[in-house]
Amino acid sequence: MPRVLPRLLALVACLAGPALVRAAAPAPERLNVVFILADDLGWAELGSYGQKKIPTPHLDRLAAEGMRFTRHYSGAPVCAPSRCVLMTGRHLGRAEIRGNRQARLSDPQWTEGQHPLSAGAVTLARTFQAAGYATGAMGKWGLGPVGSTGDPNRQGFDLFFGYNCQAVAHSFFPAALWRNAEPVPLNAKPVPGRARQPEGEVRLEDWQGERHASLAIVAEAEAFIARQAARPFFLYLPFTEPHVAMQPPREWVERFPREWDPEPYRGDSGYLPHPRPRAAYAAMIAMLDDHVGRVLAALERAGVAGRTLVVFSSDNGTTHAGTAGTRFHVGGADPEFFTSTGGLRGFKGSVYEGGLRVPMIARLPGRIPAGTVNARPGYFADWFPTLCEAAGLTPPADLDGESLWAALTTGASTPRRRPMVWVFSEYGGQVAVQLGDLKAVRRGLKTPQPGAWEVYDLARDPGESRDLAAERPDVIRAAEDVLRRELQPNALFPVTVPGLAAAAIP
Repeated sequence: MPRVLPRLLALVACLAGPALVRAAAPAPERLNVVFILADDLGWAELGSYGQKKIPTPHLDRLAAEGMRFTRHYSGAPVCAPSRCVLMTGRHLGRAEIRGNRQARLSDPQWTEGQHPLSAGAVTLARTFQAAGYATGAMGKWGLGPVGSTGDPNRQGFDLFFGYNCQAVAHSFFPAALWRNAEPVPLNAKPVPGRARQPEGEVRLEDWQGERHASLAIVAEAEAFIARQAARPFFLYLPFTEPHVAMQPPREWVERFPREWDPEPYRGDSGYLPHPRPRAAYAAMIAMLDDHVGRVLAALERAGVAGRTLVVFSSDNGTTHAGTAGTRFHVGGADPEFFTSTGGLRGFKGSVYEGGLRVPMIARLPGRIPAGTVNARPGYFADWFPTLCEAAGLTPPADLDGESLWAALTTGASTPRRRPMVWVFSEYGGQVAVQLGDLKAVRRGLKTPQPGAWEVYDLARDPGESRDLAAERPDVIRAAEDVLRRELQPNALFPVTVPGLAAAAIP
């Protein structure tokens, strides 16, 4: 009898036709993707990256259950262009958006929002949406106003909830957030994101509103996961912490020692005053960590954690220096107190390591080896091909990045085939080209006296303290060749690199 049964089953399958055969071999469940993006989080501001003062248990757990990269880079040293590189897979030499340009400068009809992606832009969200994925984005957009060609609904997201405009996102208590094209009222008495208080007692409650935007945003993310658990989804979560202004609720601030703050921040370096700026900054990172914990818990409740790739990173480095003569960085941040850059040079707005190197953690149970660390260089342009390969989708042919999927799933730290490129028109005009462990930098390109090339060996000198330009002219020549080949004109974000006639941008 045991020998007869397989033959009978085979005969039944043949008589029933191909439909029964297909039903007997169901397709594997498709992979979900959750990409979480912090805002201005420094390279060493998480416990898994060496932070000692701010507890980040959920992100540390994510690292323990996945892979942590030590040489991952953002798409740009500021918000909008970095997000453009992430969404389109094109580096700053070819990206449509290369700076934080306000939309009204191109078209006065827009009262908020940044310069929009074009109607022809091919985004990650569009690619996943076309493949049948539910697509959602909750947080800060910054790539085009509601109703413009850059509207997140027109760029592939079925649902958007959050801040469309980066400037509005400077306050955690705005009047409203957007749900697609509809404003959702949040605070009857919104709190502005900027003010100064030269004298008198600085009180936390003076800069608090009724409903904290981040709490509404993470709740929307939890609801999306619960709704979409039965189908594959791509969820993009560009949270706003720890970007200033510093407005965490009091109960979060009170978790940190009072002795940290011998003096208040009065708004002298922009954004809002705060009586306990160090505690407030730590509280924002702790809240960010809590958001991540809530998202991970939502995946577990929905029963999809085992088939969801979770990626966490930051859009650029930690907040840059403030007004001359004050000890505070912009918005009252204090990166020296928290060793936010881990010894890297520069901050947000700089193409040095402190402005570009960011935390990156990825988890996928059973595929990404747990508790591993990888030193393979990578950057935001790599995520388009990486996520497409992970989900079995075909990426566009003209992307600038290369897939990190093999590195994620095997732990291999193979050399890059393609250089990493940054062409940044703001903060004086800067370019950087990374070729393996060697990095060429040139700054001040929009000043009367452009700076000379600098060269650093990042393997031996991650703090970029020793300029090797005089010793390595070959690296400069190689960087110039890369820019001649890779740099495309963009009149809205002009930069001219002296000596590169073929690459000059009008």
